[in-house]
Amino acid sequence: MRQKFTIEAEARTEQGTGASRRLRHAGRVPAIVYGGKSEPKMISVNHNELWKNLKHETFYSAIVTLKIGGESEQVVLKDLHRHPVREAVLHMDLQRVLADVLLRVRVPLHFKGGDVAPGVKVGGGVVEHLLNDVEVECLPANIPEPFDIDVSALNLNESIHLSQIKLPEGVELVELKHDNDLAIVAIHVPRAVEEEPVVEAAATEVPAANQKAADPKAAAGAKPAAPAKKK
Repeated sequence: MRQKFTIEAEARTEQGTGASRRLRHAGRVPAIVYGGKSEPKMISVNHNELWKNLKHETFYSAIVTLKIGGESEQVVLKDLHRHPVREAVLHMDLQRVLADVLLRVRVPLHFKGGDVAPGVKVGGGVVEHLLNDVEVECLPANIPEPFDIDVSALNLNESIHLSQIKLPEGVELVELKHDNDLAIVAIHVPRAVEEEPVVEAAATEVPAANQKAADPKAAAGAKPAAPAKKK
């Protein structure tokens, strides 16, 4: 059963860098909710409460109940800005959900069977996850659970593509709508360890048996060495 999430929010009127900075210092995250049949609304949410939800993988593709005062509406997470070092959430975008309108969300991929795949056990390869999630288009009621990708039958240098994912009825992969059948996982030979530079061996004397004999003609034409002068 899909987990349900709720976000408590407050409306905000002040905008700009200074206002957002003050909100963050107070432990709140500036956000915006848009879409549907209503105008965009500026809101803020408690950072710690949001952080707890973000620890759940399914939160990123879930229908979330957003409560503002005494009203509530259904939304999905569309964008999240984090601090590059501390990973604190700096801003969040939420999109309103209408039951009869298609929406796009990213659904996680779960890989299994890599430890028993022939390409690993026999071929000595390694499993490489090329994608961690995929974007789907569907009605809100049809948002799927994370996709299980079984790689237990993969041989060395084989891969699984988007077109091989079993999709529930009413769900389409956005990339396939554009004829972009990306590979999502593959097994390949691990990268070779960089070879150490080869040190050339020191030159050695050539054995006498392998040396060329002197040319007798050249020897005959050679001038004798001048005798050493007596002191």
